[in-house]
This record gives sequence, C-alpha cells and structure tokens, in this order.
Amino acid sequence: MSATYTNTITQRRKTAKVRQQQQQQHQWTGSDLSGESNERLHFRSRSTNSMQQQHTANSNSPSPLCCNGARALTMLNCCVDVNCHLNAPLRGSVNRHTTPTPTPTATPTPVPTPKQVSPSPTSDRSRSLSPSPSPSRSRSLSCQKHINKNSAGAASAEERKTSSASSQPFTVNLSIDLFSWTLFLLAFGTRFYKLATPPHIVFDELHYGKYISMYMRNIFFFDQHPPLGKQLIAGLVSLAGYDGNYTFNRIGEPYSPEMPIFWFRFLPAMCGSLLAPAVYNLLLEAKLSRWSSALGGLLVVLDNSLLTQSRFVLMESMLLLATTVGIACLLRFQRSRLGSLEWFFSGTTAAVCLGAAGTVKYVGFLALGLAFYLMCRHLWQQLYDAGLTDRQLWMHAISRLLIFVGIPLAVYVGVFYVHFKTLHRAGPHDSIMTSAFQASLDGGLASITKGQPLAVVHGSQITLRHTHGRTCWLHSHAAVYPVRYPDKRGSSHQQQVTCYSFKDVNNWWLVKRPTKENLVVGDEPDIIRHGEIIQLVHGITSRALNSHDVAAAMTPQCQEVSCYIDYEIKMAGELLWRVEILNRDSEGDIWHAIKSEVRLVHVSTDACLKFSGRQLPDWGFNQHEVVADRDKGIHEDAIWNVEEHRYTQTEDHRERERQMLTAEMIPTKRTRISFWAKLLELQSKMLFQSKSVPCHMYSSMPHEWPLMDKGIAYWLDSQSSAQIYLLGNILLWYTATMGILVYAGLLAFYAMRRQRLCFDISEHEWQRFVLAGDTFFMGYVMHYLPYFCVDRTLFLHNYLPAFVFKLLLLCFVVEHLDYLLRRFCTGRGVHLVRLYRLMLILWLLGVLSIFSKFIPFSYGARQMTLNEVRSLRWKDTWDFVLHKNHHLY
Repeated sequence: MSATYTNTITQRRKTAKVRQQQQQQHQWTGSDLSGESNERLHFRSRSTNSMQQQHTANSNSPSPLCCNGARALTMLNCCVDVNCHLNAPLRGSVNRHTTPTPTPTATPTPVPTPKQVSPSPTSDRSRSLSPSPSPSRSRSLSCQKHINKNSAGAASAEERKTSSASSQPFTVNLSIDLFSWTLFLLAFGTRFYKLATPPHIVFDELHYGKYISMYMRNIFFFDQHPPLGKQLIAGLVSLAGYDGNYTFNRIGEPYSPEMPIFWFRFLPAMCGSLLAPAVYNLLLEAKLSRWSSALGGLLVVLDNSLLTQSRFVLMESMLLLATTVGIACLLRFQRSRLGSLEWFFSGTTAAVCLGAAGTVKYVGFLALGLAFYLMCRHLWQQLYDAGLTDRQLWMHAISRLLIFVGIPLAVYVGVFYVHFKTLHRAGPHDSIMTSAFQASLDGGLASITKGQPLAVVHGSQITLRHTHGRTCWLHSHAAVYPVRYPDKRGSSHQQQVTCYSFKDVNNWWLVKRPTKENLVVGDEPDIIRHGEIIQLVHGITSRALNSHDVAAAMTPQCQEVSCYIDYEIKMAGELLWRVEILNRDSEGDIWHAIKSEVRLVHVSTDACLKFSGRQLPDWGFNQHEVVADRDKGIHEDAIWNVEEHRYTQTEDHRERERQMLTAEMIPTKRTRISFWAKLLELQSKMLFQSKSVPCHMYSSMPHEWPLMDKGIAYWLDSQSSAQIYLLGNILLWYTATMGILVYAGLLAFYAMRRQRLCFDISEHEWQRFVLAGDTFFMGYVMHYLPYFCVDRTLFLHNYLPAFVFKLLLLCFVVEHLDYLLRRFCTGRGVHLVRLYRLMLILWLLGVLSIFSKFIPFSYGARQMTLNEVRSLRWKDTWDFVLHKNHHLY
C-alpha cells in the first residue's frame, strides 16, 4: 500500500514539474513574439549567460549579413531557405531543417504520462548543463507554431470554399478585368470610328482587294506573302454578299456603292482593337505590374501608325495580334506543370497563333524564332533543377519540339491546302508557274495542252519553256546579231535566238532526227529518248538551232547561240544537240511534254543551252539572252520543258506555218498534279522569285525607322488636302528608342557589377530584368536587324513588329526606373520618386496631345487647309502631299 502511495506521489510531482516547464516555455514564447516576431536565427549555446554574452558581443562588433537581413557571428542556419548561400552546414553543427509535423491548434495538448516524460541520461545531462530552453530556439518554435496556425486557417478556408463549390456544382464564377475591357473599348472606338471613310481604295488595298476578289471567283493568283489574312477577309466578305466582281484599278479610285467597305475593313480593325488588351496580358505574363501593363495597352491605343494600319485592308494588325497572343501564351506555358490542362491549352494556343502569324506574313516566323529562343533558354535553366529526372527533361524537350514544330507546320500546310482547293481556275498570274502547274488549272494553258500528245517524237512541233526562274520561251526571229558589238568584238552575224516572255508564233520549234527529212508523224511515231541526238528547227524561218565557239553578246564567257544561216564562207553549222532528261527517275527515259525536265547539250562543244538572265539591247528588242555554257554543273537556268506540243501533219512548209498561227486545241478536263508538288513549287517561287518595287518615293531604309525619318502617303482626297499618311506618335517613338538604349546600358552595368559580386537589385527584380530582355529586347533585335540584309524595297510599316516589342520594353524600363528610385531614394529622396511619377503623367499627356494632333492623317475624314498640313510637318523628311500635287515649297 505504501509503495503504491509513494509511486502515485512521484508521478504527481513529475506531472506538476512538466506543467511548470510548459507554462514557462509559453511565457518565453509570448515575450519573444511580442519583441522580435521576425527573428529566424538559431544559435548554439550551453547556458543563458553565454547567450547573453554572445548577444552583447554581436551588438558591439560587425558581423556578416544574413539573407534575411539579420547579423550574427555564430550561426548554424540563417533561415529556412535551402538555396541561401549562408545555409551550408557547419562542422559539428546539427541540421535543424527538419520539417515540423503540424498539429491542430484547436486540439489541447495532452498531459504526458510519467513514462512519456521520463528523461534519458542524455536529456538529464543536457538539462543540467542548460536548465532552461534557449530563447532563440523558443522564438523559432513559436514562429513555426504561428505559421502552422495561419496555414491551418488557410486550409480550413480553402476547405470551406471547396465544400461550398461542391454543394453548388452548376455555379460559374466570372471575373472581369476592367483594365483589359477598358483598353479594348478604347481601341475599338478609335479603330471603328468612320471605318468606311474614305470610300476609296487606300494604298495596298489595291493589291489585297484584287486577291480577295480572285478568291471569290476561284482564280489563281500569285503573291509573295502567305494567304491566311486574305482568306479570312474573303470568307467574311463572302458572308456579306460580295461576289468579287469589282475591279481594283488604282489607288484613290472610289468604291462602287454596292461594295461592303465596312466588312472589308472589319477584320483588320477588330484585330487592331484586340491588340491593346493582348499587349496588356503579355506584360502581365512577363511579371510587370498591372499599372505598367495597362500603360502598355494604352500606348498601343495612342500610336498613330498602329491606328492607321488597323483601319484598312492591310495585314499588319492580324500579324501583330497573332504574334502578341502567341508570345503571351508561351510565357504561361513555360510556367505550367508538364502535362496539366493549362500546359496543354497554353502550348497549343501559342503554337497555333505563332503558326498563324507566319501564315499571314513571312515576317511572322521571326516570332516563332523568338519562341524557340525562349524555350531553349528555359530548357537550359531546367538542367540545373535537381528535382527533374533525365526522363522528365527529355519529356520537356520532346513535347516542345512536337508542339511548336508540328502545330505551326500543320497550320501552314492546311492554309495552303485551302488555297489550292479554292483557286482552281487559271488567271493572269499563272504564267509565272511551271507548265505542269499551269496545266493543272482550269482554262489558260490547260485549254491548250490537255488534248495534246504526250511523247515527243521526230516531227513534233513544240514550244520550249524555261522551267525555273523567269518565265520565257525559246524564241527566234529573222533579225541577226550585229557584225560588231560596242566593245569592238565581232559576232557570227547569224539569226538571233532569245528567250521571250510572251506567247508568240516565233516560239515554235520542230524536233528532227539528223538522218531523216520527212517531218510528218506517221502511224508509228519515232519517240525521242534520253541521250539521243536531235536537231531543233525554227518553225517560221526553218533554220536550225546552232552554237559555235563565238563569244555571246552579253555574256562573253559563254558561247553564242543562233539559228544557222549559210553565208557560204566555209563556216559549217554545228546543229546537233543531245537530250538529257534530268527527272527520268520519276518520268522515265521517254521525252514527255510538260513534265520532263530536259537539258540540251551541244554535241560539238559539250555546252548546255542556258538562259543567261541578261537583257539584250535595242538590236535584240530587249529580249533575254540565250547562251551555251560549258559548265558541267546542273543549273536551273539550263533546264527546259516542252509546254505546247502537237504532231506535224503535212510536209508543206506554208501549211505548217498556217497551222501554227491558227491551231487551238480545247481539252475536256485538266491534268492532275499532287498537292505537295504544287506546294513546293509555289514556295520556291514565293521565296526566290518574288517581284520587288524597283524604286518608290516613299520607300525607306532600316536605319531611318527608329526615329521615323520617312512616312508613307496612303491616300489623297481629290477635292482638298485631306489625306491619309502613315506616321507614328513621334514622342512615343523617340521615347521607346531611348528605352532601348537605357535597357542596354543597365544590362551592361548590372552584368559587370554582378561579375564583381555586387548585387544592386534584388534577385527577384534581376529575374524580371532578364525575362524582359529575353522576351522584349531579343524580340526587337530579331524583328529589326534582319531587314539590314534584305535586298528589296522597304517601307515604314515593315518596322511595326519591331516597334511593338520596343514599346513593350519601354513599359518595363519605366517600371524598373521607378523600382530603382524607390529602392535607393529614401528619406528626403522620396521626392524624386514623386517627381518621376509626375514626369510620367506629363509625358503621357504629351503622347495624348500628339496623338490627337496627328489623328486627321489616320482618318482622312476632315478637310485640311494648306497651313494645317504645313504646320504638321515637324521633320523636313516628311513628304506630305498637297492638293493638285503642289509640293510644300
């Protein structure tokens, strides 16, 4: 009985002692939280006195700066950040980064039993050395409990929200971004205001209007840019009842009353309206503040060049919108979890938009190049992430490759598939394509070639077309080469052979075996095959194609090609040519019309019949030169194909000539050519054979664009000086150019300082600075510098994609300068922050003032006096047009 009573008394004493220790610990915790709630340093000490002495020493001597701003001499773990550079474990230290097990704060702590609190020898020894817990450790524990309370409260709130949502399964939460909608409404109002004014053809509406009309009538046309934008407008105006019968003749010509002008210009205006909120969301995705992002959208609204380009049938607004949305979705895609719904949706949208940008204009593929740069940078940074396995890294790389190569390629090919399916009739532009392509169209060449024989034989009457490059046919006429050229060289004085760019009766030739004289094709045609020797006899003059060792007129390094005239001066004709079929692997050894690509090799000199690309002078009627080149390589200019073909039916020369002049063969249906063959041929023509305007009074050079030295006159009213002139907001353009220079200077400064381990800005701000450079600065460089290598006529509107990226970078520079002033201007220096923001407001008012001052040049709706036009000529290089072509001076 006494033993039991003694044990009970012992247990009660131990329980009371434990409760007393817990109450004392709670008192320390409360005092620490009230005094230094943000303290997170943990010190090792053996007694309270040593801790106090150590604290006194720390207050009197300098100590290294911890990552959370505190200073200490002896430190185990400065914070809970595993990436901190001061968080390396010291020798002999104890790792305190153990994840505490959160306990519900509402549940009372049970009183431990004597068995639970029975101390071990080690714990007794530690309590004897340090009878009270360390104040620093108690503060850390109390902070952790406070964090656990907050997390528990947040978790309970989230649970309540989830349970509320689950109790109402058909509830939809709708959030509206007022900034985004306000920007859209502002842009919509400026873009759609008097959209059908002027009711005349404005600038490139002349060309795009023709292409849209040809879509309506299914007539094939050739344009150097991809067709997506024109397809979208054509589909919209077809719903508005347009039949494509309007003829676009010249700039300034009034539209007919039945023309749906509003619907022609609707899609570019809508894309221009959506560009402002798209820029706003792109800046948000680049981690800019909401106010800076709204500033970017507002600057898009207030730029006169973007306004002008969005109000007419032009492609730039669609290009800019697709580029902006694609880059914004790409930034969100890179922050999403691999395989999540947001990851898939953002990546697919980005790929579709970037592919659409390249399918509106080829310059849109520069944005796809920027996307690949950003993805490579992101993948390179992921290589340092130890939490990702090799398999996950491969999944990231392969998924990006499939999405951002496969989807844009599918968009591009799909658009051209619709293009070829729609345009199946021959038109004025199909002559630039090969004979095989033309033969696949209804009408045109197909109406001539469909009923003709396929195999070329002895006695065939043919026209030989230059297959690749410039469209022209082998041609001859009765004129001869001059006896002497201006450089005193002599010629053979034989009959001229040229390459003529138009259909003509002198383009006909007869194929003849050297050993046969009868040209009539009998019941068993003598088929010409690869490697056989033939003669080509001109159909009208009956003279054979000849070449000899005489220098050509315009290309002296090559031989002259002529039709042989026997002057009886002991210079025999060299009339034999060998047929080499270059695509015989697909077309066979038999020489076929249309599809067989042949090279004619002169037997005597082993030189190939070639289009030199030079133009003959007046004595050659400005036609193109044909030569014989001894170069053994296969050149595209030495490839020819038979286009028109028929068999000779009579031996009478005059009857053959009459048939050549009057014969026309009408087939029943067109030939077929594969979609991929059409696509490859059209791509080669668009990329390498596009025509350029040789000279234009409003053309400009890339170095003139950043400061807007030249604009473009789009339209002039015939009754007044009202006009549409492409100019940007000059204050905005100059400020954006300065923003490029400021960012480049800060980038160089920060890079050198960080190399010296001097970190002037926080790590978060540095990451934002780098992201802005990767996205906006590199976007500007990639959209601007390539134009210095472009060898064609350029205009100010070519700069607009680069200008948008420059505008985005300006918004970041404005916010970053505000950050620097807030960081370093303290005390009385805070007035500099206020002064800076006041200057921003004044600058924005200046942008608004200039926008309203030059807005008549964007709308062309108000008649302007001569003095008003002169007053807006702020630079001497701005060539405004006055009524009746009176210049400003």
